[in-house]
Amino acid sequence: MITILAGIVMLGILVFVHELGHFAVAKMAGVKVLKFSLGFGPRIVSRQWGETEYMICAIPLGGFVQMLGEGSDEDHPVSEEEKHRSFSEKSVGRRLAIVGAGPLMNLALPFVVLPLAFWAGIQMPAYLDRPACVGYVVPQSPAAESGLLRDDCIVAVGEEPVTSWSDADKALLGQAGETAIFSVQRGATSEVITIAAGNNIAEGLQALGLAPQQAAVVGALSPGMPAQLAGMQVGDRILAIDETPVTSWYDLKTIIQQAGGSAQDFQVERQSQQLEMTITPVQNDTDNNFLIGIAPQVETIYKRFGLFDALRQGVQRSAELIELTLVFIKKLVLGKVSTRNIGGPITVVQVAGQAAQTDLASILSVLAFLSIQLGILNLFPIPILDGGHLLFGLFELIFRRPLSLRVREVAQQVGLLLIILLMALAFYNDILRLFNGGQ
Repeated sequence: MITILAGIVMLGILVFVHELGHFAVAKMAGVKVLKFSLGFGPRIVSRQWGETEYMICAIPLGGFVQMLGEGSDEDHPVSEEEKHRSFSEKSVGRRLAIVGAGPLMNLALPFVVLPLAFWAGIQMPAYLDRPACVGYVVPQSPAAESGLLRDDCIVAVGEEPVTSWSDADKALLGQAGETAIFSVQRGATSEVITIAAGNNIAEGLQALGLAPQQAAVVGALSPGMPAQLAGMQVGDRILAIDETPVTSWYDLKTIIQQAGGSAQDFQVERQSQQLEMTITPVQNDTDNNFLIGIAPQVETIYKRFGLFDALRQGVQRSAELIELTLVFIKKLVLGKVSTRNIGGPITVVQVAGQAAQTDLASILSVLAFLSIQLGILNLFPIPILDGGHLLFGLFELIFRRPLSLRVREVAQQVGLLLIILLMALAFYNDILRLFNGGQ
């Protein structure tokens, strides 16, 4: 419930910023604003301030700003005295500015909040800034089938050199829908590895079946499970099991499964002292694997930037997110990325809600990411979206006349159908993710 409420609040902030753009530019252009609403449907809260009614409505999936002279005039006829304040009576340039202000506010928000996130300080997995060296290759994954091996270090993706795991993930997005070519350092030799198109390349190295190097250090213990009952503690480093050396977290599963549930002798290091304990794994009813109830300690680093560095990093990251989103959309349109990657309101609320329960930097980062998605989505040239209205305005600007009412009505109906289909696909994907545990 907390996740849902936090997600709705964050979504509300994005909608508020979007509608504030329309509202502020309309006011500057001398247009009378009748209503400013967060949400749709029945009113929950309503207050009249000046000439504008401000509302919060029951369905928190959007919002609107209603202006005088916008759409039908049946409910709010335009008097001769107020004609100069009508949206429809303003010049094309002013109308374009009002319509475009909403998406532009969403695109501008990351350039404000991401510098704040970097200035406040961010927690990030340490491996993202380290060389893209492979700690584990998932069996039968695209990476395994291509020939990538544990301890391989990726030094380039295509023609782009990479120095870190995050660099490699970014470079992979540009390879979506194409054969990914990795330049790999394997010991003292160099190898070229290819992974065929259509293998979730755009989703990064982990989607291909690669995991970063992970030390065999315990980060969490499940209550009542064998490891906790045997006295294992958070921070213990597992050195060996039954005298078989453990050099990586990924060694544990293989060694534990091979014993078939028999008691095993664990050698661990705790605060520079070596200890031994005997643990008998239990079998999981779901997949019949043997478990002892431990999770790895994921090393994170806390980075805080000075004011000017935070501004530079925030602006750079904002530009990267916009570029990556545009590349993703291009690949999606060309059919090089699966439509299963499209998320809807349920996913948005989940992601936003989970971030809202962490730290300030995570909240601001997710807010920036979602704001970019909302801004770019609204610029799509689909009637009923801001992008469709911008298209109508550009037509009028170029040809010195508006589109006929009939053409606009048909276009609105087609646009509504497209949005309904898109929302249906997004909800379908959301529901699949819920049933598949977020996968």
